Amino acid sequence: MEWKHCADTAALSNGVKMPCIGYGTWQAPDSGITVNNVMTALRSGYRHVDTAAIYGNEESVGEGVRKSGIAREDVFVTTKHWITERGYQKTIAACEGSLKKLGLDYIDLYLIHWPAVARCDPKWEETNLDTWRGFERLYKDGKVRAIGVSNFLPVQLDSLIRNCEIGPMVNQIEFHPGCLQRETVSYSRYKGMIVEAWSPLGSGAVLKDAFLAKIAAGYGKTVAQLCIRFALQNGVIPLPKSSSPARIQSNTDVFDFEISPEDMRAIADMPITGYSGFYPEDAPAESYY
Repeated sequence: MEWKHCADTAALSNGVKMPCIGYGTWQAPDSGITVNNVMTALRSGYRHVDTAAIYGNEESVGEGVRKSGIAREDVFVTTKHWITERGYQKTIAACEGSLKKLGLDYIDLYLIHWPAVARCDPKWEETNLDTWRGFERLYKDGKVRAIGVSNFLPVQLDSLIRNCEIGPMVNQIEFHPGCLQRETVSYSRYKGMIVEAWSPLGSGAVLKDAFLAKIAAGYGKTVAQLCIRFALQNGVIPLPKSSSPARIQSNTDVFDFEISPEDMRAIADMPITGYSGFYPEDAPAESYY
């Protein structure tokens, strides 16, 4: 995929176009700070904003979108369904709640935030499918333009895809130098999904990594810019987060350089670095928040 601006798009399996860099809002407060940061991001060239019900900031994100001055049809808004709302009817109600908080008539992309897993739910396949049928209903009714999942591993993807009517169009996972999830990326693509990267900048361990700093300096770029570019060159949609207007802008300055094949391989061969430890098979997702 060749992208030259953060508003350039990738086509989902249903033809809906998703901008290639999104502004992430995890841990952003439901306040004027987030309103202003969303406005700043959109005015800086972003056309994609990512939030979630559990983030507790959908109202501020929606207000930022409305106040940005950018036409609604030009902004791609993602939100996510939380694990307490699993099941067909609860899923429908949860989406309606998110729409109300966002103050929008439709959501561009709606994701299951975490899968039900065997360790925590003996009927995990049935639970995921029942939730997904709610997603399919919302999609057919035009409440959402695209549907997908987040943090699904191949085992959960395979079960869902074998039994659903409409396959997921996106899988949003942790992806950054030092955490590539190769098997999940490969399987998601094989099943027709676009892969998104939450935490594309990793944690402090990634941004302070001396090896990455040396490579980034060779391109006259920051480590954050290198990480975002690395995701893009892997065909993964990054969702960087920042509360600094300067860094929000800086994180879009990644289209005037290309990481060499040698450096791409070197970065890909890094040991595990900055991994969050958020692994759906290990524990209920509640413990992550």
